[in-house]
Amino acid sequence: MARSKRPRAASRRFGYAVAVVVNLALLAVVNRWPGWDAISFLTEDTERVLGIVNASMIAGVLANAVFLVDDRRWLKAAGDLVTTAIGLAAAVRVWQVFPFDIGSTWALVAHVLLAIAIVGSVIGMVATAWRLMGFAAHGTPHDHGSLNASGRHR
Repeated sequence: MARSKRPRAASRRFGYAVAVVVNLALLAVVNRWPGWDAISFLTEDTERVLGIVNASMIAGVLANAVFLVDDRRWLKAAGDLVTTAIGLAAAVRVWQVFPFDIGSTWALVAHVLLAIAIVGSVIGMVATAWRLMGFAAHGTPHDHGSLNASGRHR
């Protein structure tokens, strides 16, 4: 299996930290202040998708928190597979419910974007599953640059 060059551990750690902060901020905005009901184009049907959308953001927080401590390639791939699967479920649910009051032109744009997200998620999951199978078949590659619990290189 060809190995791609990974960014430095400090760069990866910064990205994981940013992802945690962004997802926590989105959870706060949607669920607390100002809340989803303050967003004018969201309908009452938003409540029907909120659970899975929240689950997707929480999965992102948890996965990136784990990656801050340990981001070996196989673990990162496994986490990405789980978070992408939950994100796919959220995108499909939003497609089904479509809790937006945005007019027909913007509704078409939103449906196209959701379709791209759904197809991209499926492709990403297949590619990530393939990587995981490669790790299982050939053993995990030695991860130079992975972080250990103290934040030092392995």
